[in-house]
Amino acid sequence: MARYTGPVCRICRREGQKLFLKGQRCYGPKCAWEKKQYPPGQSGQAAARRRRVSDYGMQMREKQKLRALYGVLEKPFRKYVVQAERMSGVAGENMLKLLEMRLDNVVYRAGFAASRAEARQLINHGHFMVDGRITNVASFRLKPGHVVKVKDADRDLPPIVAAAEAAGGRPALSWLQTDLAARQVTMLAIPERAEIDTDVNEQMIIEFYSR
Repeated sequence: MARYTGPVCRICRREGQKLFLKGQRCYGPKCAWEKKQYPPGQSGQAAARRRRVSDYGMQMREKQKLRALYGVLEKPFRKYVVQAERMSGVAGENMLKLLEMRLDNVVYRAGFAASRAEARQLINHGHFMVDGRITNVASFRLKPGHVVKVKDADRDLPPIVAAAEAAGGRPALSWLQTDLAARQVTMLAIPERAEIDTDVNEQMIIEFYSR
């Protein structure tokens, strides 16, 4: 499966905000964004001072930011946009809902992984089951009623234990029913836009692909 393998801290600097792509590291003093809050590259600081961004540039940056947040490459991301436009309702909100229903995102939201990237790795290695069946496809789309559970043999894996402990103080999401002790999460409903805390202007992304 194709995926981005470059330095993710550069992505936060390029987008001009912390995207929390490296889990707990992003909350500590080693976070690159805390040290260098300007674009990467030899002329990053100078470019930040003189940068004038066009409408097209702003739309593209929003698109790149959302892709980075969910770890989706261009071709599958475009498919999400096309499908969102075919659905009833607001296309931008539909796109976010489709991304939120991915298995790797639900594993991350439930608190069984420190980041979406870590969630994808755990899923690819076969540590999670959906409705009792091992599922190793991170992009698997969940539906209301689906139950995601860590395999019994993998309940005490260090990354899962660490993530669950760190997630203990998070506010509960209304569309997910999470049992951290049982290592299980049930999808109760499709999330509404107000329940998705992703800081992005989704309408600009739809406009980008409509050019």
